[in-house]
Amino acid sequence: MQTAFIQGMGIGGSLIMAVGAQNAFVLKQGLKRSHSLPIAAICSFIDAIMITAGVAGLGHLILAFPIIKDIASFGGAIFLLLYGYCALKSSFSDSRMESDEALAADTLKKAVLTTLAISLLNPHLYLDTVVLLGSISVQFEGTEKQWFGAGAVLASFVWFFSLSLGAKYLSPVFRKPKAWCYLDRFICITMWSIAGALMYPYLF
Repeated sequence: MQTAFIQGMGIGGSLIMAVGAQNAFVLKQGLKRSHSLPIAAICSFIDAIMITAGVAGLGHLILAFPIIKDIASFGGAIFLLLYGYCALKSSFSDSRMESDEALAADTLKKAVLTTLAISLLNPHLYLDTVVLLGSISVQFEGTEKQWFGAGAVLASFVWFFSLSLGAKYLSPVFRKPKAWCYLDRFICITMWSIAGALMYPYLF
């Protein structure tokens, strides 16, 4: 039981902590202190649902119907290209740590919709959580499989809330406009790289 739980945390954490569009977005919102907790909660709950589905054996559905992955790939690539462009455009403006009043303009609705798009339009979400973690979980039986899934779910919650809440400690660095410039360009490169990786199998 303990071994399954620890393995779930370790494998789940290693997949979640990789630099990606979702993590870049959570970090930036955390730095802006703009709806960071709801965003972390949404990312965590989406992961929890997908991991639970994978452990329950639903990964076979994605493998059986590749069109699910294709739709997510094309939709995700388009969204990431647009988001990357916005980040690149923002990097050329005089960005700095805004006041609380200015941050209020970044509405909760917009933050939620962006979080859902970045999460659900990323086919790696389904492959990593539903398919990969689901496949690894088959080595366990009964309650051990449930503990494996619980470990992976806990790793997701710990990571996203740590990333979101821990971002405030970087606030002094990001009071300099140049820091926001570099962050936005890093996000742009990340988004466009992932979009390119999503489309590569279909173009070559």
